[in-house]
Amino acid sequence: MDNEFSHYSVLLQESLDALAINPDGIYLDGTFGRGGHSQHILNALSPKGRLIALDRDPQAIAAAQRFADDARFSIHHVAFSQMAEVAEQLNLVGKIDGILLDLGVSSPQLDDAQRGFSFMREGPLDMRMDTSKGLSAAQWLAIADEQDITQVIKELGEEKFGKRIAHGIVNARAIAPIETTLQLAAIIDEAVPVKDKFKHPATRSFQAIRMYINSELDEIRTALKLALSILSPGGRLAVISFHSLEDRIVKRFVRDQSKGQDFPHGMPIMQAQIDASKAMKLIGKAIMPGPSELKQNVRSRSAVLRVAEKL
Repeated sequence: MDNEFSHYSVLLQESLDALAINPDGIYLDGTFGRGGHSQHILNALSPKGRLIALDRDPQAIAAAQRFADDARFSIHHVAFSQMAEVAEQLNLVGKIDGILLDLGVSSPQLDDAQRGFSFMREGPLDMRMDTSKGLSAAQWLAIADEQDITQVIKELGEEKFGKRIAHGIVNARAIAPIETTLQLAAIIDEAVPVKDKFKHPATRSFQAIRMYINSELDEIRTALKLALSILSPGGRLAVISFHSLEDRIVKRFVRDQSKGQDFPHGMPIMQAQIDASKAMKLIGKAIMPGPSELKQNVRSRSAVLRVAEKL
């Protein structure tokens, strides 16, 4: 499986630089995937270093077995929103030197038609990152009302034809169950009245349904707060986003944590008090892939890396 579906680690060197790895430090990769970032973090660690990896995809957990003989490494089958639970179990709260989150869907997930993420390949309409729990996309579309489908597609997909698409889905499912990716893609294609010549009509809708099925934005909000609680002072948080809604959440979080508490206007507050209320500091500006990476991997074109350090 891992050989069949290759994975390219986006912003790899930039992520490693962002973590400012201490060879003897403790790091957490919240999105193991196929282990690209994890492998390079391990390469930078000494025998005293440690890497805790998380992933909710059973296939990612299976792929991690290649690190089974490395005593510095452990893998946990949980979502990254559960990182604090793992840190507590390992007695590492406040001791993590760096956390990396590579958000969104991975290339192996997209390329494997059986996962149901791609509108370009025929497969069961699943879209779950953790296939061991929760409703699949097909199951949700079978029971969701038209208003809820509209809201998901419009808000998470930023799709202006969300209402038309939702209406098309409800009409289609009344005739036959919507069970495959190409079946859903065809329904969306027919519902969209104006086509973008640079983007498939189903792009935004598939993205929106996937994000909803996996509660992706809620997972990010939760994980960011927990990351702050388990990092050590001086520990780094590096987050790679691929979607404007994801990046907006990350950008707002690090901005709010780095500006300090909002005191009432006119209150006599000293600068030292403001500084004392700051939880993080920004490290540099947002980082995007360079021309060489874009040439190697077109999927990296929307990637944005933001970095902050716990005070």
